[in-house]
Amino acid sequence: MESATAANIGWLKPTMTNWIYEIVYALFFIFPAYAANALPVVFGGGLPIDLGRKMPDGKPVFGSHKTVRGFAAGVIGGTLTSLAQLWVLQVVAPVDFVLPFQFSALLGFVVSIGALTGDLLHSFVKRRISVAEGAPLPIADQLDFVVGAVLLYSVVLLSPPPLLTIAIIFVITLPIHLLTNVLAYLAGVKKTPW
Repeated sequence: MESATAANIGWLKPTMTNWIYEIVYALFFIFPAYAANALPVVFGGGLPIDLGRKMPDGKPVFGSHKTVRGFAAGVIGGTLTSLAQLWVLQVVAPVDFVLPFQFSALLGFVVSIGALTGDLLHSFVKRRISVAEGAPLPIADQLDFVVGAVLLYSVVLLSPPPLLTIAIIFVITLPIHLLTNVLAYLAGVKKTPW
């Protein structure tokens, strides 16, 4: 018979099922941000967010790749993604699938804006350190939108996701981002594979 102490700490033992659920939780949380980050590549173009203005250093504020249409497409797409996820939660998800954070369309809206704002701030920094538009800045290019999404969610909704969820998001985003960029490049949607 299992001791009371062993029974009490049984939930601490990592099992494959627990890790699968943790990865699914992390993906579920960050998926609207993934959509928000990807859609400007497809639906962007048009009027730049910075209106073509330059900073005193003579460089653009963000650059011509950051557009009003792309930002709007990202926010709308990320929010619609969260609505689709809500449908999955209510209709398709197993009964024992309980998220360790509150999920709503508001989460999708907030993480979408956070993702796009993180990407904008990243572009601002790249322009300041003379990295050309479209040129790579490894690691930062892959994680800027995730940092923005998690930070804005934590500030606006006053409840950060669990630390394990955040850690998993950072670990899985690097390969996912690299793979999707290569696929977008091969499909002719992006001009560069990063």
